[in-house]
Amino acid sequence: MSDDQRLTIALSKGRIFEQTLPLLEAAGLQAAEDPETSRKLILDTNDPRVKLVIIRASDVPTYVQYGAADLGVAGKDVLLEHGGEGLYEPLDLRIACCRLMVAGRPDTALVPPPARGRLRIATKYVRGAERHFAAKGQQVEIIKLYGSMELAPLVGLADLIVDLVESGNTLKANGLVPIEHISDISSRLIVNKASWKMKHARVRALVESLQEAVEAQAAAGR
Repeated sequence: MSDDQRLTIALSKGRIFEQTLPLLEAAGLQAAEDPETSRKLILDTNDPRVKLVIIRASDVPTYVQYGAADLGVAGKDVLLEHGGEGLYEPLDLRIACCRLMVAGRPDTALVPPPARGRLRIATKYVRGAERHFAAKGQQVEIIKLYGSMELAPLVGLADLIVDLVESGNTLKANGLVPIEHISDISSRLIVNKASWKMKHARVRALVESLQEAVEAQAAAGR
């Protein structure tokens, strides 16, 4: 089988994979094994020309950018942090939807304490936070964290956080509230630019099949 007949799709475990799976199945692709129980990082599918690579969500754009995968599924939050170099983003899959928000205590002011001169913002979405506050003409100090974001304002590490919000229940449980909306987030299909050119017919066919599946799913949910 020639290389131009093969496709590799990068996916991450968890919510995105679970919600991508029905779309892939509608497009005629089924994983040979469940990635949640399999220890394999490369999974066969019912199509011998298509394989799935299972990687960390934040690494999906990098694998696609450098051609280790032809296509991938990544949240828009991850793509905003990555920057999108070397990628096309042909399709919003409309799954894993949430919002990127500024949040903090209900009484937190959006002005810095006089003693510091800048607000401290805790987040793992450094680029997104920087762009948001720069667009407002506001200089802030970004503190990069990788988890338990809600803790930062409670212990005085930061004034505010920038994080993904779905239901808002986690914020509420920790005495925080959403303050400013930055961006609506959903998962996107991304394609390596070279693969788009060299394997155009195969990639385009898959994109179109997934688009039909997305539209059918949206129609069924109305």
